[in-house]
Amino acid sequence: MKIIDAKVHDVRFPTAAAGDGSDAINRGDYSAAYVELHTDAGLFGAGFTFTNGRGNEIACAAIQALSHHVVGKTLEELFADPVTFWRSLSADVQLRWLGPEKGVIHMATGALVNAVWDLRAKAEGKPMWRLLAEMPAEELVNNVDFHHISDAITREEALALLADDGGYAERLAVLERDGFPSYTTSVGWLGYPDEQVRELTRAAYAQGWRAMKMKVGGPIEDDLRRARLIREEIGPDALLMMDANQVWDVDEAIANMKVLAEVDPYWIEEPTHADDVLGHAAVARAVNPIRVATGEVAANRVIFKQLMQANAIQVCQIDACRVGGVNEVLSILLMAAKFGVPVCPHAGGVGLCEYVQHLSVFDYLRLGRSLDGRMVEYVAHLHEHFEDPITVVDGRYRLPAQPGYSVTFKPESIAQYSFPDGPVWR
Repeated sequence: MKIIDAKVHDVRFPTAAAGDGSDAINRGDYSAAYVELHTDAGLFGAGFTFTNGRGNEIACAAIQALSHHVVGKTLEELFADPVTFWRSLSADVQLRWLGPEKGVIHMATGALVNAVWDLRAKAEGKPMWRLLAEMPAEELVNNVDFHHISDAITREEALALLADDGGYAERLAVLERDGFPSYTTSVGWLGYPDEQVRELTRAAYAQGWRAMKMKVGGPIEDDLRRARLIREEIGPDALLMMDANQVWDVDEAIANMKVLAEVDPYWIEEPTHADDVLGHAAVARAVNPIRVATGEVAANRVIFKQLMQANAIQVCQIDACRVGGVNEVLSILLMAAKFGVPVCPHAGGVGLCEYVQHLSVFDYLRLGRSLDGRMVEYVAHLHEHFEDPITVVDGRYRLPAQPGYSVTFKPESIAQYSFPDGPVWR
């Protein structure tokens, strides 16, 4: 099966006007730099990287600039030497200076890598989580680039973590029966007025959610008022998470969390700059027992390595397409398993819920092996645009059954929301 073409689409949804997705630093239009890898067999693989509106065209251009690494190759060629393939994208000799392994080039790498994996899962007739979960440990490890992380985890340690413990069938039965735990972010966007927050919180509680996240980072008195409002609606036993989206300095984060501790937050997410490993560690020490969570804009596996080595996070928030796709996510999941840090993926954006459900299911089945402290983020927006949208019942994700990575856009959605010529934008 040979890849013969890469079709790239700039797809944007007008979410900014309603305040959907709004936080302390973002008020954008949820967007996807979306690629389809078409083959001579008539099958195609889909992938994208998520952006927030303006600049999505740059991500599309980066995908196009890297696409020659996959067009003309067979699926078998790409997976025969997966680390070499991954490095051809992440360390392109002419584009590397735009990174390396960070920024728009790395996000474009993630889109193409994910599209290749989607193609493989479709070719094998398996949903992505099953493709990964049933893969032999040796093959999984062969997809991981241990360069720059071997001081944190070795190939031998990775193989040991993936060794069969005899409990796979039992864990799978749990997911088939109960689904995967989740939390909702849709109640507490910063741009929502108090009454809307209250109504959404009540509705989410009635729908079965017992874990909810709110955005913070405005005036601290406003943050506390909204937090009290949500806690009043969900009671003392439900989990309330907070997300500052990097807006605070380290000392400011510590001071503000002492105020917000009144409402018993489960975690504070992105309390300071995403690259500030030592700053996260200082916050974690100061706000304990409130957990520190981060990762959605961590550029690569090396940042995650340092966060874990420094005991700077108690919750690892992988993003399916911020880093370099499935291969790099595997390395981060392996490190999280070794360091004992539960994984709760970031999914606040179009299609991210569809992506990360597969990664969390794999992590539980093969690495984490416990649901304690593990949740997948849920947002209520834009699932109707996918061929295989998520299914959430009583606040829990149901296992996806269709082959692939669940991120294939409906053709009519691409046509309607393409920028700048789609009818929505004209």
